Amino acid sequence: MVTNAFGQAVGDEVSGWEPRPWPQPVTITGRYVELRPLSSAQYADLHAATCGPDDGDLWTYRPIPRPTTLAELWMHLAAHVEDPALVTFALVPLEGERAGRATGLASYTRIEPGHGQVEVAGVLLGKALQRTRAATEAIHLLMAHAFDELGYRRFEWKCDSLNEPSRRAALRLGFVEEGRFRNHMVTQGRNRDTDWFSVTDAEWPAVRAAHQRWLDPANFDDAGVQRTSLAARR
Repeated sequence: MVTNAFGQAVGDEVSGWEPRPWPQPVTITGRYVELRPLSSAQYADLHAATCGPDDGDLWTYRPIPRPTTLAELWMHLAAHVEDPALVTFALVPLEGERAGRATGLASYTRIEPGHGQVEVAGVLLGKALQRTRAATEAIHLLMAHAFDELGYRRFEWKCDSLNEPSRRAALRLGFVEEGRFRNHMVTQGRNRDTDWFSVTDAEWPAVRAAHQRWLDPANFDDAGVQRTSLAARR
């Protein structure tokens, strides 16, 4: 335990700490997916991938229900692009039935360069992207960019406590559950308790290595089915 001159317990010194850069809307390319800065050129593809009549469940835990028209989605996404607190990416798979077309979204938010903290939020995966290696790689690329290129110390994931798929995804990806904020939000007129998860810079090397082992092409058969789960790789 570290104590100061007054005998009080204090945190360890972060040697040489300086504020980190603000994330920029850059293109990040992986093996299976490419993250492109969100723009209106992708709205029609995103509407087709996430706003069909059978896609209402994709929007249950989002701030708005499923947009029924391209114009509604356009307004929703334009607000993301114009919000200076967000850096939003379209997720473009490089393989599969929607190769080359935007099929999901994810944003950097709660960006605090002075503390080295950033959160991934607003993750929306079209059904063609769900449970694919491209979806896993998309989150991996966002984490790698934040930790390895920008030098952040903390990467957060939050979700509605009732959103069980999101909770499972966070744990599968190596995030540590930190607790629950009760009555945290009102979303679509409903109460939301929010569960918090994070990965720190000290944990990231082991998490990164597990991701890389799982994402290795040798871990998949000719049909793209995993040979070993990410949980096993960790």
